[in-house]
Amino acid sequence: MKSIRNVLAVTLLAGGALLTAATSFSIANAADDTAPPPASGAPGPGPHGFGPWRIYGKLGLPAEQQASIKAIFTAAKPQMKSLHEQLRANHLKLMQIKPDDPNYATVVAEVAQTNATLASQRTTQGAELKAQVYALLTAPQKTQLAALEAQWAANPHRGQWGHGPRPGAAATPAPAAQ
Repeated sequence: MKSIRNVLAVTLLAGGALLTAATSFSIANAADDTAPPPASGAPGPGPHGFGPWRIYGKLGLPAEQQASIKAIFTAAKPQMKSLHEQLRANHLKLMQIKPDDPNYATVVAEVAQTNATLASQRTTQGAELKAQVYALLTAPQKTQLAALEAQWAANPHRGQWGHGPRPGAAATPAPAAQ
């Protein structure tokens, strides 16, 4: 019974790591497959304007900085794509094996271990990319970027970052019941 719980826990952890890494890879890949960042206020790549260009587009970067940032993402694309493909292969491996297979626990443990390593590599690469881009920014751009990131962190799914306020959301609190 305890080993089943362990297998399920490992499976859930592996799935979470896979989803986290896949989302990050998609954002990085979207940046490389697009034109330079849009003018300030314009949506970035993709149908909803998400991706790293969205936030950098709000900084009003000159063409030289845009080109430098694009070069950073272009250089990182092969390794990011490789990590993404490995995570996808692991996901498919888990999808293809059935829980009643005698090797199920072994495959799950192997995929979990591999995904942990891949997620670690993805985190390190993402931090390196961020540091390279950050080094290209001026002090005022860094300040503006920090403000934009704080704004997004405070409310990532509404306002200018998402789809706006929820329909029917009251602007003022309802009166207290007596």
